[in-house]
Amino acid sequence: MERNNMRLVCCITLFFVIIAVSTAKTVFGTQEPTKVVCFYNAGAHTRDGQAKFTLEDLQIAFPHCTHVIYGYAAISEKFKKLIPLNENFDVNQQHYKKVVDLKNRLNNRLPKPKIILSVGGGADISGEDDEKNIQYRDLLESAALRTTFINSAYETVKKYGFDGIDLAWEFPETKPKKIRSKIGSFFHSIKTKVIGPSVIDKKAEDHRQQFIALVRELKRTMAMDNLLVSVTVLPNVNSTVYYDPKALAPHLDFVNLMAYDFYTPARNPEEADYTSPLFELVDRRFDENIDFQVNYWTRNGAPANKIVLGIPTFARAWQMTTDSNINGIPPLTVDGPAEQGPFTRDAGLLSYAEVCQMIEGKKTPALTTPPTGSYLVEKDTSRRRGPYAYLLPGPNSKGAWISFENPDYAVAKATYVKSKGLGGVAINDLTLDDFKGSCSYERYPILQAVSNHLTKPY
Repeated sequence: MERNNMRLVCCITLFFVIIAVSTAKTVFGTQEPTKVVCFYNAGAHTRDGQAKFTLEDLQIAFPHCTHVIYGYAAISEKFKKLIPLNENFDVNQQHYKKVVDLKNRLNNRLPKPKIILSVGGGADISGEDDEKNIQYRDLLESAALRTTFINSAYETVKKYGFDGIDLAWEFPETKPKKIRSKIGSFFHSIKTKVIGPSVIDKKAEDHRQQFIALVRELKRTMAMDNLLVSVTVLPNVNSTVYYDPKALAPHLDFVNLMAYDFYTPARNPEEADYTSPLFELVDRRFDENIDFQVNYWTRNGAPANKIVLGIPTFARAWQMTTDSNINGIPPLTVDGPAEQGPFTRDAGLLSYAEVCQMIEGKKTPALTTPPTGSYLVEKDTSRRRGPYAYLLPGPNSKGAWISFENPDYAVAKATYVKSKGLGGVAINDLTLDDFKGSCSYERYPILQAVSNHLTKPY
């Protein structure tokens, strides 16, 4: 009897020890390693000079990443199969294989990231306006086509040794904000009341349910080989319309929530504003901030530890005019995208390396036209909206207004991730960070700042 009582005491003690350890792990964030998901734009190999991204550059980032997402694959319009976006580069030149093989070359003492192939991501462009990327919706509407896609995705992942698949599904984007006069706004409000708001996708509810079916069927197939399935929510795709967090979560390993680019020169050529505010700002739409996007997913059934917050490594740049506010405070009148950067050569988009050099005024041989004026920088001491910089137009220079990401603001987002108990961060993307250390004197300053912050205890 006494022996049985001792066993009972031991069992009870062991039970409470297990509970205590489990609770401690949850509290201190060690129950599940925080994810640092690194997006890799394979198309960056076509850039020149300091912007050209090589396999060596990618391998240097690997120790800081728990997952690397290879962007992007595409969907064939005719057969609805997963296909390489650039078959010559991805397959014929064996870039798929080379990227997967990189992790095997890491020192055995270093953790090896999971390599995931992503499909879509806004790279698979076809059609115009409402018909753009229609194959993504057509695929959803047929159970047979969903099966065809899933089988092709599984075969591709297995053939090239990827660790899973990411669905960066190209649902229709929300319509960008239009600049209207007071009279125009008045008539628009009357039209909306009479006719109702404009409908982007008449089959949106069907597509929402069909996407759940796709994810469920895809996970069932991938789970046979312990392969990962994730979803990337692209900027300006309305989660409340297309995603059911509670229904999707059981079939997903994680969700990359790209809550940025609320304003871009392409979508908003007449008005510049913060591209990635952390919290709601005065006189802005209630949903144009990170906190709203995160709360939608977590309050509607997605476990917080499955939500991975997207952090951009790039800036959006508009051209200022004589009608712009000279104090630079947004929102302000602008005239489309600013001139292309010296490295990325994409009007309206700047890498962090370009922003850093322009703002710091550091000289570099790659700058074909050195800045003729000094940028005024507004730091974000509140950690709510992000920093910006601007150069007033003058007789010898065009003005520019830049909403950018830097290591400090990225760390503020990482702090938010910790406070909300989220699953981690998604750096998008490696090729637009200062991956050569040309300005910041260390490679991947944004990636490293976030990774180091997340691994520190509270």
